[in-house]
Amino acid sequence: MGRGSGPAPGHSPPVHRPAEGRKPVASSQQSPRPGRPEPVLITEAQISHYDEQAARKKRYALTMGIRVVCLILAAVFYQIVWLMLVLAVLGTILPWIAVIMANDGPPKSKQHVNRYVAGPDRQLESRPHRVIEG
Repeated sequence: MGRGSGPAPGHSPPVHRPAEGRKPVASSQQSPRPGRPEPVLITEAQISHYDEQAARKKRYALTMGIRVVCLILAAVFYQIVWLMLVLAVLGTILPWIAVIMANDGPPKSKQHVNRYVAGPDRQLESRPHRVIEG
């Protein structure tokens, strides 16, 4: 027979078997243990630094855009003094607010943390013990 076409005549393919008295080593290709829950989640991943920074830039640009609109409207409504003053004040303090919001980190989420809770099959048995008094 040609190369790679199978085992030679009279020979069987090698079979991988565990040694006598030993169990096979666990493999990632084996199915999970029956009746057992999935592994316990112990950490929560935060959003990436790139995504967080992009959200901050977007929020800053939006706030500064609103500032520009306020200043333009203040110039348009110069004859209505109270409206012009309100829009001018907004146009003046919005850069400060934009910087504060851009430097602020994401809010800390208060989520339920999935902690390990030992089931009854994972606890030690309670047996009566003998007390020796002396």
